[in-house]
Amino acid sequence: MTSTMHAGFREYPYQDLWPDTARRPLLGFAAWSGVGKTTLLSRLIPLLRRDGLRIALIKHAHHAFDVDHPGKDSYRLRRAGADQVLVTSAKRWALMQERPEERDPVLAEEIRRLDQRSLDLLLVEGFRHERFPKIELLRETGEDRQPLHRTDGSIIAVAAERPERLRTRLPRLSINDPEQVAGFIREHVVRPVLSGPMD
Repeated sequence: MTSTMHAGFREYPYQDLWPDTARRPLLGFAAWSGVGKTTLLSRLIPLLRRDGLRIALIKHAHHAFDVDHPGKDSYRLRRAGADQVLVTSAKRWALMQERPEERDPVLAEEIRRLDQRSLDLLLVEGFRHERFPKIELLRETGEDRQPLHRTDGSIIAVAAERPERLRTRLPRLSINDPEQVAGFIREHVVRPVLSGPMD
């Protein structure tokens, strides 16, 4: 799949919700902690890959995460003061860069780091307070957590354990049916529409 952006035209559904730096269809998964975002994504990605989609994933992590480990050469060199460390092999590469100041990441800035020319779909886990197309994931936990879609106009669908019980006009999906969620993504997120001028 390739995309040619036409200035002032909506080429994909929900494109008016994309951050300015997005050049490919973008979809986030918003939920309270512990609902199962990673579990659903780990089941969805193979289904979307089966369709030939090239996927990137951006995950908002906690402040202290580290992909490097004590005792590894790259860890020692970064701790010694290297601002950027590129670890590379025949199979993959990873760039670690320290932020000059600690601050919460901004999705539009993180998207800029991706090579979008080699992608068909950007999936996002986290960043639930930012405005971009998202599916809300709900589980019946017994806690008094308000559903996010009631106050977030950028949520485009809701996936729940019992979607038939939801009171919403948004599309309702089963959180336990990754095939259904993948079908929604194919039909309503990735498929070009070329619908005319954007507002």
